Amino acid sequence: MRTPHIKTHHPAPSDGPAGERVPLSRNPYDELASLADNPLDDFLTEDRSAGPQDDAEEPWSPPNHRRGSRRRNRATGLPIVVRALAWVLTLACLVTLADRWALLFAEHKASERLKDQLHLAAAPEVRIGGFPFLTQVAARRLDSVRVTVPDIPAHRVTLTQVTATADGIRIDGDGLTAVRGALVRRMHGQVLLSFADMNRELGASQVSFKAHGPGTVEARGALRLAGRDLRLRADARIHRNGERGIATSVGGMRLDIGDLATFRPGTGPSEGLHLTPGSARRLAREEEKIKAFLAVPEIVHRLGVPDGVVSAALRDEDKLHRLTGAPRFLHDLTRLNLVDAALAHPKLLERLGLDLSLLTALTKLTRPQIADRFSFSFQIPKPPAGALRLQGVRVAKDGIHADVRGTGLLLGH
Repeated sequence: MRTPHIKTHHPAPSDGPAGERVPLSRNPYDELASLADNPLDDFLTEDRSAGPQDDAEEPWSPPNHRRGSRRRNRATGLPIVVRALAWVLTLACLVTLADRWALLFAEHKASERLKDQLHLAAAPEVRIGGFPFLTQVAARRLDSVRVTVPDIPAHRVTLTQVTATADGIRIDGDGLTAVRGALVRRMHGQVLLSFADMNRELGASQVSFKAHGPGTVEARGALRLAGRDLRLRADARIHRNGERGIATSVGGMRLDIGDLATFRPGTGPSEGLHLTPGSARRLAREEEKIKAFLAVPEIVHRLGVPDGVVSAALRDEDKLHRLTGAPRFLHDLTRLNLVDAALAHPKLLERLGLDLSLLTALTKLTRPQIADRFSFSFQIPKPPAGALRLQGVRVAKDGIHADVRGTGLLLGH
């Protein structure tokens, strides 16, 4: 762009004296114009190749109305999602509560029915497995049911606890409140007879039971006989009695008369009245008592000592000490049954510290009378349909355990 040229009129100078040209008077406005800067010149001579200044304004563009609409949609859509989620959670909670209520109702009804059918003193604990429960009822099946029955009377004892878990149960009924019965395809459980209950019911605080091997129970107690308190011991062997019962075989019965003698009922070689090892040693050291023993021919013959040896020992103290101090003699003395000899020689019994009334009472005490204090048995009830049997009877530290198996059990009909 070319710079416009502004023309100004300047009057010509006039001639002065001596031929000199005299300038005209100056225009004051021209002088002011020459002193002032022309802003148009700065604009026209501006370097256009330079970039925009720092304080230059941004170029104009049309407004974007869609961005604001997105923000408004997000703000208005978020509460809808929250409300929907809250409704879903509330509905799920209500459905779950309804399912659990129906489950508790069914467990209570089943517990009451089992109590009536089994004639129990207390209602058993019933736990139905699987979730949800209402879908199982609709399908007329249950995944699993666990029943725990405490304190079941079984003849002389009480079963401490019976626990059973049933699988594959088919329900016979039209709804939750119209269940007529159930078919249990498989059932397994455990029976516990605790030693604490046995002590209370069989021992009457006088006999205690404890484990004494894989299948044996040791019983210890006290028996008052002829005015004396005797320690009573026995072993009860646990075994199955048929498919549904458990019984005991009592053996190893003995009565300890202090540290003097031991009585075992029966007529076998190890049964009868026998001196304890300590009592036999004390007897051999007391010269008067041992001579009284060797003076009875029946005792000498049962000891197997030749008559000549006995006669020499009764006359010579050294020979007597050699005879009675021999280990063989002491062993044979503890194996000697004193019942017949003591009954034939009451004075001999008194020398040992026994009285005739106690010996008479012992001889009248039979094995069944002692065994009856420790023996027990029980049977699980026979189901109306299906099979129910005991398996795997064992003795543990807390009591007697037995496994139960059942198939095809029909309940509630």
